[in-house]
Amino acid sequence: MNEDPPGQALARFAATLRIGAIPSPVLDRAEDLMIDWLGSALAGKGARPVETIARFAERMGPDRGPSEVLIHRRGTTPLLAAIANAASSHVAEQDDLHNSSVLHPATVVFPPALAVAQALGRSGADLLVAAVAGYEAGIRVGEFLGRSHYKIFHTTGTAGTLAAAAAAGSLLELSPEQMAHAFGSAGTQSAGLWEFLREAADSKQLHTAHAAGAGLTAAYLAADDFTGAWHIFDGAQGMAAGMSSDADVTRLTDRLGTRWALAETSFKFHASCRHTHPAADALQALMQTYDLKAENVAAVTALVHQGAIDVLGPVLDPQTVHQSKFSMGTVLGLIAVHGRAGLTDFDAHWRDPAVAAFRERVVMRRDAEVDAAYPARWIGKVEVKTRDGQTLQARIDEPKGDPGNTLGRAEIEDKAMRLAAYRDGASADEMRRAIGRIRALRDTARVGSLLDA
Repeated sequence: MNEDPPGQALARFAATLRIGAIPSPVLDRAEDLMIDWLGSALAGKGARPVETIARFAERMGPDRGPSEVLIHRRGTTPLLAAIANAASSHVAEQDDLHNSSVLHPATVVFPPALAVAQALGRSGADLLVAAVAGYEAGIRVGEFLGRSHYKIFHTTGTAGTLAAAAAAGSLLELSPEQMAHAFGSAGTQSAGLWEFLREAADSKQLHTAHAAGAGLTAAYLAADDFTGAWHIFDGAQGMAAGMSSDADVTRLTDRLGTRWALAETSFKFHASCRHTHPAADALQALMQTYDLKAENVAAVTALVHQGAIDVLGPVLDPQTVHQSKFSMGTVLGLIAVHGRAGLTDFDAHWRDPAVAAFRERVVMRRDAEVDAAYPARWIGKVEVKTRDGQTLQARIDEPKGDPGNTLGRAEIEDKAMRLAAYRDGASADEMRRAIGRIRALRDTARVGSLLDA
């Protein structure tokens, strides 16, 4: 493997990964992440952008098929199911995040993996291996592209195509050479620009839908000997050249087979952009420590990394509930006024006068320590000035949900149950059965529906 160029080494790893090489705790975490993803996918039911993409998928394909569209309880082709499920799992802002790649892996890995496994009749073990391959490849591509990439590009939409290709390619049993060609075809389709956020456009769900569909397409084409750019990562006109000024090709092969990046992935606690979570946790801790009320706060400074300013900075006056999840002031306002920033809190309170007034008292400032630690660590710091003249400070070194401050299995399953109930995506009994099926994947001979009776 070490003799291969980095791109081909990553392809070989994804193509040859087998369940016996994956430590049991990593497989356990893959199950946890799939349960977490399923909850997010069901929480997308009824969201206008998601339903638009799902209707498009239904119009483009047959009204039945082997792969499950979760929010509509119908079968279709693997491509169309992957597109619909990827869109639905990225709207509630509760899907997972890997810190150093700034990638949401689940929303681009599990939709194509589940769809292809169902279509091909693969085993549960095969599905888990594919998920691990997708996480390991996608995370390393995100790390390879670097911080400069994320300033303009939504990494989940770009690196996500490679993650999806790796997952689908694993289930299609691509050879290492075919997987490299799949990466080439996936990489040339990488897309996703942050401009949508400035205008409260719907593109974020399109990014994940496209990434899942493009990666799956690339893998199926490679299985039929369609070729892709062999040097898609570091070629003269490849991804690094066109999409990054700080790309590091060595990140593509960082400790392959010994460092399990999947296990580094964080669960999201608040229902908002992950860039808001460190400051939200710090403010929550400060207000609890000092028994502080929102009306007694004169000003809040969130001390953040530059990436948070790049993404959240343009959102000064959110116009939709989804855009409000990218407003640092709104998120901190919900924490201060209502004590939490969950799904129903955004729906009910993002326009509350008290939350809006608090938002106007929040500013972000780049902090040298926080920025130097990012993206490997997401430190949270806040400074609060009170109306009686005090200056209070708080910091969080690991936000809730990070590997060192993770959610336990009971918390993960409870979160998934709440997400499924949010818009009646699934009943409690249906979710309990689905969770049981995911927990039993290693012993499942053929992957079927997650939600049938």
